[in-house]
Amino acid sequence: MMEERVWLNSYPEGVPVDIDVSQYDSLVDLMAESFSKFSDRAAYSFLGQDIGYQETDVKSLALAAYLQSLGLEKGDRVAIMMPNVPQYPVAVAAILRAGLVVVNVNPLYTPRELEHQLKDSGAKAIVIIENFATTLQKCIAQTQVKHIVMCAMGDMLGLAKGLLVNFVVRNVKHMVPEYDLPGAVKFKSALAIGEQAAFAKPEVHGDDIAVLQYTGGTTGVSKGAVLLHRNVIANLLQSQAWNDPVMKRVPANEQPTAVCALPLYHIFAFTVNMMLGLRTGGKNILIPNPRDLPAVLEELSKHTFHSFPAVNTLFNGLANHPDFDKVNWQNLKVSVGGGMAVTSAVAALWLEKTGCPICEGYGLSETSPSASCNPTTSTQFTGTIGVPLPSTFMKLLDDEGIEVTEPGQPGEIAIKGPQVMAGYWQRPDETARCMTPDGYFKSGDIGIRDARGFFKIVDRKKDMILVSGFNVYPNDVEEVVSQCPGVMECAAVGVSDEKTGEAVKLVIVKKDPALTETDVRDYCRANMTGYKQPKVIEFKTELPKTAVGKILRRELRDAPT
Repeated sequence: MMEERVWLNSYPEGVPVDIDVSQYDSLVDLMAESFSKFSDRAAYSFLGQDIGYQETDVKSLALAAYLQSLGLEKGDRVAIMMPNVPQYPVAVAAILRAGLVVVNVNPLYTPRELEHQLKDSGAKAIVIIENFATTLQKCIAQTQVKHIVMCAMGDMLGLAKGLLVNFVVRNVKHMVPEYDLPGAVKFKSALAIGEQAAFAKPEVHGDDIAVLQYTGGTTGVSKGAVLLHRNVIANLLQSQAWNDPVMKRVPANEQPTAVCALPLYHIFAFTVNMMLGLRTGGKNILIPNPRDLPAVLEELSKHTFHSFPAVNTLFNGLANHPDFDKVNWQNLKVSVGGGMAVTSAVAALWLEKTGCPICEGYGLSETSPSASCNPTTSTQFTGTIGVPLPSTFMKLLDDEGIEVTEPGQPGEIAIKGPQVMAGYWQRPDETARCMTPDGYFKSGDIGIRDARGFFKIVDRKKDMILVSGFNVYPNDVEEVVSQCPGVMECAAVGVSDEKTGEAVKLVIVKKDPALTETDVRDYCRANMTGYKQPKVIEFKTELPKTAVGKILRRELRDAPT
């Protein structure tokens, strides 16, 4: 018997209850259709230059032939370690077309982190940008990597512009530390070899592995979520169906265009930007460094765009930047917030400045990633993660694994749907720990659900602070404090306390330099019950974050008080 989906009543008109995953046998089929159908369109914009669907098709086919010429066989893993440059989607298409498996790698990894991921995945080859080659050099001897394709920032910008960009990156900005990797083959050389090599099209099907997406998961140990071709296909079709009600408003003479500021190695941008863009014939504006806010705004000022997936910290940073109004935000149809909680203060400012509300969504690497989202037709911020996407079921479980059904009662969010991973790479024990007998993935996030089926995260299991026996959820504290006048952003963590077991430590970045600890304490006293109020308040110039923009609570928790 199918579980009741009370949330279907909240679906916008035209959004299907379920999606048909069988329309494509693999991502290879999907890409082939798009390369043919949209051959005259631009697929990516990078540093002022468009890269077309046809160019992506031709170059990815050449790179696929090159990878096969190395002796790589179906199912072998190939790592990609680059920021948002056009070689990234070319490499992804090449790896998948050759029947190989993409291993997305954070280019800011330390040698220790990179070594773990390369060894764990068993990657035999890597496509890397020269800026991070020195990291690879320090650990490659301990891995199975035998083949290196070395990219440079300007490789796909044409001869003159490419040479100029590479000269500036290497010699003016000094962004390429010296490295020594004998045998590394330059990207352009690999393409030239591939153009002369024979390509044998492999049989690739929905149950074949497409991506190993590494994640801390719910235990903190980095492990690879095994995403099959059909998982990613399902999620991009779910995302397309969900976005359709507002993306249909894009004028017929405008190509659907998305801002790709989140890194493509992150599953959010991988699926919702790159793969969904291919499916819809859209263009992605590739932003190589989202932390450089003036450069981001300068780039966006040159474009008409309709979709903007981002995290709370990026929305906040942009909305508070003095150059914000240099960009035309009038064409923006959907702003999707994910990766971390969106605060109501940031959502209100974004809506005021762009006229486009942030639709907060939710997902994990293990769900390819999207599991739920607010309706894109929403006119205001709800403070929830919305409702499950088409073909998706979500429920809440107590500590014994029993479903919690009362509205407002907290439980661990569990997800079932065609986008849920096949398991963790070579970790059957971890897979068994996070999957229920009836096929739900246990997220490690604590949520509540209202009577309409809207879910709200109250926090991760491991981030919860226990103050004198009371549960304090950091998101709850941060939501309140972020609305305090003078606060730019904040993070709450638990620290040990002799009296209460744990106490709340609050770290704040000021918007107004005149803000004092007394101001914050008065605001907290007025807005939060006693046990939730911070015992320790610190001011910092910035919060530690991942490259995606998630606040690293662990670092704040471990820092001496």
